[in-house]
Amino acid sequence: MNKEAILEEINQTKNLSSLNEVCDKYLGRQGELTELLRSLKNLSQEEKASQGKEINILKKELEEIVNQKKEELSQNGEEKKDWIDVTAPGPKPAEGHLHPITIVQRQIEDIFQSMGFSVVYGPEVETEHYNFDALNVPKDHPARDMWDTFWLKGLKNLLRTHTSPMQARYMEKNNPPLRIIVPGKVFRHEATDASHEAQFNQVEGLMVGKDISVANFQAIIEEFLKRFFGPEIEMRLRPSYFPFTEPSFEIDMRRKGRSWLEIMGAGMVHPNVFEAVKYNPKEWQGFAFGMGIDRLAMLKYNIGDIRLFNSGDLRFIKQF
Repeated sequence: MNKEAILEEINQTKNLSSLNEVCDKYLGRQGELTELLRSLKNLSQEEKASQGKEINILKKELEEIVNQKKEELSQNGEEKKDWIDVTAPGPKPAEGHLHPITIVQRQIEDIFQSMGFSVVYGPEVETEHYNFDALNVPKDHPARDMWDTFWLKGLKNLLRTHTSPMQARYMEKNNPPLRIIVPGKVFRHEATDASHEAQFNQVEGLMVGKDISVANFQAIIEEFLKRFFGPEIEMRLRPSYFPFTEPSFEIDMRRKGRSWLEIMGAGMVHPNVFEAVKYNPKEWQGFAFGMGIDRLAMLKYNIGDIRLFNSGDLRFIKQF
């Protein structure tokens, strides 16, 4: 085998493709050097040792020369493994995705808007007056213990503990009859676990008119639940207490064959709340309700931990 001829053949290559062909010709599994090594089996032990050593030395030398040639071709830009086709379309950017809370909130808004309710929004930083006093929860009232409040240092303002303050704000500026829902974030100073968060989302509802009754409330909420969860949903009312409604009740729901689950609090608007906004409680009456958007989302999508909503984990978000 002519070593000089092989070296000349390697030197004449102009790209990696032709170099690989030369490499396969001599060093590949079916290459000439490989065949020579296989033919040694027919030789004597002395010839095997002598010729085998020479062939292996040549093979190692050629491998080093081939590797050096590959590096040379790459550095000189004769051949590039990675190259960019500037005419090819670029990769598409990842599309944004709605958060499950946003999806559920929009579903809630759509359902109530179809029943004639307006969607209104209020400030997340609220005054003591609207968060408590105007809702029949005066200072030192024991009901204030129900809300673990974030007070702002040096001010009488706070992070709202519910979306109910918009009841008073809206009624002050609008004459009845009216029907509104108020979605938004609320804040409670409490420990975080699988079912509690310091920040969560709530939707408040209010309907005021001449002859609004509990029967109106029951019909509207039952219609909402059936549209949101499905027609098989059942609901019931249980007596309860809230300072801004009288009578007050809790609303439970269940699918047939399952246990009852509490989903919201509600009641007929307390006369003191009407008086605080200059409505005549003898002329007007209505109902109010409040429910957690996070809780509705957990029930709808069978989510076991409320903390997932604020985890920022895209694997969770992209499921919805």
